[in-house]
Amino acid sequence: MEGLSKEETISLRKKYIGESCDLFFHSDPLKIVRASGQYMYDELGNQYLDCINNVCHVGHCHDYVVEAAYKQMKVLNTNNRYLHDNIVKLAKKLAETMPPKLSVVYFCNSGSEANDLAIRLSRHHTKGTEMITLDHAYHGHVVSAMNISPYKIRKNTDGVHPYPEFVHVAPSPDTYRGKYRDCDHPGKDLGEKYANDVKDIIDKVHAKGNKMCLFIAESMQSCGGQVIFPEGYLKKVYRYVHDAGGVCIADEVQVGFGRVGSHYWSFQIQGVEPDIVTVGKPMGNGHPISAVITTNEISSSFAKCGMSYFNTYGGNPVSCAIGLAVMEVIEQERLPQKALETGHYITEKLRELMKIFAIIGDIRGQGLFIGIDLVKDRKTREPATEEAEYVLHRMKQEFIILSTDGPYENILKMKPPMCFSRTDADNVIEKLTVTLKEVEEKQKNGEFAVKNHGADKNHNAVIDDVRPISVETTTVSGPGEPADLEQEDPPTKKVKASEDI
Repeated sequence: MEGLSKEETISLRKKYIGESCDLFFHSDPLKIVRASGQYMYDELGNQYLDCINNVCHVGHCHDYVVEAAYKQMKVLNTNNRYLHDNIVKLAKKLAETMPPKLSVVYFCNSGSEANDLAIRLSRHHTKGTEMITLDHAYHGHVVSAMNISPYKIRKNTDGVHPYPEFVHVAPSPDTYRGKYRDCDHPGKDLGEKYANDVKDIIDKVHAKGNKMCLFIAESMQSCGGQVIFPEGYLKKVYRYVHDAGGVCIADEVQVGFGRVGSHYWSFQIQGVEPDIVTVGKPMGNGHPISAVITTNEISSSFAKCGMSYFNTYGGNPVSCAIGLAVMEVIEQERLPQKALETGHYITEKLRELMKIFAIIGDIRGQGLFIGIDLVKDRKTREPATEEAEYVLHRMKQEFIILSTDGPYENILKMKPPMCFSRTDADNVIEKLTVTLKEVEEKQKNGEFAVKNHGADKNHNAVIDDVRPISVETTTVSGPGEPADLEQEDPPTKKVKASEDI
């Protein structure tokens, strides 16, 4: 069947897809028709370096994962009410990566479903109602997860979805831009200061005669702006929550499966053991699958409620075959180690840029989870939102896909597929260097002050008077081959910058 033109696709999308379903680069969205490894290709054959797609964790269309899905789909796919080897093999493999007490697995289809189930488990186990989440957090799109997602609720303008009374929002433990900044509290234990805010909430809950249910947090905050928690924060928070009779949920949907490099799960960086862990996104490398991992004790409390848990597609044979294949690739290709090494490499390169460009206020992250905080002034740390949007679109013109996040949309985020290489890092640094020079010139000319280069939630920005950056490119190994830190980039088909505006 012949494909649609980009214009036809846009026309049909406007007619049949809800307008609240956002696209990147809304004014000129990308039409991606295929992908391989860390690269995506549009309908014209242009190659883009994907720096943000943490869904395709081991690389787009990885041969080993695709083959596992194909083989299982040819034989059987059905619901999980029948015995099947794949579901128990994947449950065992997941549990073996966790602390010993986390040994019971439930399968779902998305991170939102996983967090919804985690909330249900917590309620049945604690018999409590009160929940604590972090400011700017995002935990999913279903109602129960939206309730604990300030990132979304803050953007709601019609008042239809306010915070429920049982949801309490603690400050995000952001030591660069949060309530307690490192520059304002030099030498202080900021982990303790932020943890004490959680304790204050718990005290107020008890003062009203209410009972704690749960505390939920990503172990490193993603939508909040690539926030790396201060040392000791989660240890103290978990202790306060446990003392109050609540359970602690680690949302590893975006930051798990070795992305941080030093550990398989990011909660391990803080030296804590959650009561419940939710995982998703990278687990299926683009296929819908997620899981909740918890203790026997919590699982037993849930079973006693008398309601069986059934999820039609959760844990189906094909999904579990894919999950197993993804975890095998992570192990066989040593992707956590490579994430650690490549992440360190690009972070050091970014720190060198920080010495040159005052707009870079902070570089933070671990492994291939990196945030570049752009500021108008390093002393005041005023967010450079318009400049960040300019960078975003200029990098798109140079076939590099980044995104912005954080409360002010001024943080360039990098969460690429784990096969991202040093050569890819060099490409990003080279293009970013030229782009930041352009930003510097425009700042000197006062263009960001008088001209709106900013964006709305769909990343619409005004980009003018720019020329494409010319760099040499080489070749890369094909899909399914082990990721190599020194691999080279394939030839890139170029289009004029004006064609992308």
